[in-house]
Order: sequence, then C-alpha cells, then structure tokens
Amino acid sequence: MQLQHIQQKIYEIRGMKVMPDFDLAELYETETRVLKQAVKRNLDRFPNDFMIELDNKEVNRMVSQSVIPSKSYFGGAKPYAFTEQGVAMLSSILTNSKAIEVNIAIIRAFVFLRQYALSHKDLTEQLQALETKYNKKFEDVYEAIRYLLKKDEQQVERKPIGFKKSK
Repeated sequence: MQLQHIQQKIYEIRGMKVMPDFDLAELYETETRVLKQAVKRNLDRFPNDFMIELDNKEVNRMVSQSVIPSKSYFGGAKPYAFTEQGVAMLSSILTNSKAIEVNIAIIRAFVFLRQYALSHKDLTEQLQALETKYNKKFEDVYEAIRYLLKKDEQQVERKPIGFKKSK
C-alpha cells in the first residue's frame, strides 16, 4: 500500500483530517454499503471526534473539487468521514487481514501528515518572526526613502549642467 496514494485520500473537513467512507471501502476492497453497515452496528464506538456524517454543503464541495463525480454517486445516502481515531476504531470491527494491513498504512499516513504540518508550522512561525524583526529595523530606511521621494516631487525644475552645444 503506497503511503502517497493514501495521503491523497485524506481531506480536511470541519478542521479535521478525515477519510471518506467510500475511499476507505475502496482501500479495504469492500463495498461502501458493507463498511457503513459494520459502522452502524457498532455506532457507539464512533463518537463525533472519530466520525462525522457529511452535510450537503460538504458533499457539494467534494463534487466541485472533483473528489466525487456527483451527488447521486452516493445514491441519496450521506457519506461518513473518519478521523485518524475513527480509522483506528475501524480496525476493531473490520478484522480480516486486508483491513489490518490497510489500517496500519492509513495510520502511518495520518502520522506523516501531522508531522509534516507541524514542521511547516514551525517554519511559518520563524518566517513571521523574521519579518517582524526586520520590518522594525528597516522602518527608518523606508521613512528615508519616502522622504527622498517626496523631496524630489517638490523640487523646482533646474537648469541642466554640463557642456553647451554651440550654434
């Protein structure tokens, strides 16, 4: 199972990194209907921070981003989306060898994305600190440049200097 292939199936919805049920079913090599039935039989294992049901606005956004072909793709049912904890919980209700292998790969993909996001967050914070530091230092330079530009605008026209052509 390729890590990159799995990462492409992780989306951010409601501020959480999630995987839709139809992508999970594809990875588990089962039907979405079968996956959803297993979840519904064990609904108490999936609180709101493990699994969410997508609303129409979120489904429309997925259609517009070409994640899914159309709203009718689901046959009227709203898809579920599972967080990293929800995927881990799926491993307790889907116990065949394929599901175990896929779950391990999915958890690794979530961990990789989290580490990647944290490293970029640190870089972003460092860049912002540098911008703040150097903007303060260069404020005097910017002020001098503005003064010089204004000064040039206010000067009267001067006679050119240098050699004059004889007539």
